[in-house]
Amino acid sequence: LLGLFFITIGMLLDVHTLIDHWFLVLLLLTGPVLLKFGLIAALSRLFGSSTGVALRTGLALAQAGEFGFVLLNQAGGLKLIDPLLIQVILASMVLSMLAAPFILAKSDAIVMKLSANEWMLQSLALTQLATRTMSAQKHVIIAGFGRSGQSLARLLEEEGITYHALEMDPELVQDARSGGANVSYGDAARRESLVAAGIHRAAALVVTYASTPSALKVLHHAAELAPELPVIVRSYDDADLDKLLAAGATEVVPESLEGSLMLASHALVMLGVPLRRVVHRVQAAREERYASLRGYFPGITDAEEETDPERLHTVTLTGSASSVGRSLGSVDVAGCGAEVASIRRGKGGLEVAPETVLQAGDVVVLRGEAEAVNRAEQRLLR
Repeated sequence: LLGLFFITIGMLLDVHTLIDHWFLVLLLLTGPVLLKFGLIAALSRLFGSSTGVALRTGLALAQAGEFGFVLLNQAGGLKLIDPLLIQVILASMVLSMLAAPFILAKSDAIVMKLSANEWMLQSLALTQLATRTMSAQKHVIIAGFGRSGQSLARLLEEEGITYHALEMDPELVQDARSGGANVSYGDAARRESLVAAGIHRAAALVVTYASTPSALKVLHHAAELAPELPVIVRSYDDADLDKLLAAGATEVVPESLEGSLMLASHALVMLGVPLRRVVHRVQAAREERYASLRGYFPGITDAEEETDPERLHTVTLTGSASSVGRSLGSVDVAGCGAEVASIRRGKGGLEVAPETVLQAGDVVVLRGEAEAVNRAEQRLLR
């Protein structure tokens, strides 16, 4: 619905009005944005935020909001404002929202320019971080000190392994440090923070939060600063597993697949399967990069939270299917971007090999992205 709302607003915009009255649009763009930025920054500062936080808050909220579009549309419907002025205001609001991502991307540089002490504060934070890790050797750098990071830290402490964590939540840092944790305020995705944390002397780097864009930045800096350093990355599932491995991750831990492995291992042990065999199966799944677990049959409950691009889909070959009587290799499912996960004939399974000849009634299980699976299904049936 939100996407439909913005599409509707975009359709109301008259590009010719934007071009013909560009100076007025520019004036209405810069004026309200600067006013809103100053007001929000002042209020944030008044309520106790630091100058840097106040400026960043103002930059993040300075653009026009969705409610402004609703008010503007209502005013136009009641003919309270001239239609030409509505178009000019609409154009300025749309441009402010388009500029918002670029402003946020450059917010650090803008704050550095506007706040004389911001650079000193960040330098002081990096200096304090470097001081705490100066004597550390062969330590583990933990990126993110949420629940996963804290659990890792406890296990490392029990094994007598030194660690130092970087966390962006200042309140969490203060509480955890008061409790004796080795954690400092810092962004692991910044090169300076990794250097201050002693990445050149570290034994390993562990990214404990599931954010692929941030993890890719961490991997980029780690590859430049310490190419031989093992980096372990947490991800939600295996959607970006190959991307993270290609970026230099030593190991990627997809929590949804690891959760599945743990559930399966407990179930197998309770059903009497020897523990050694269970451990071997779990280790084999990890060594093959979860290949046997990748892809699944999506259901209704997966529709809203689907992040895994790979899915499984069954295709039953009818007598009129074009692939019947042909070898699997000649059908070339791989050319569609998908792969054959398994083939069932009757109650048994067939070997997935190029020379396997397909017959009517065979059930072919395809694996791949939605569009690739659809193309492969069409190739099998037509």
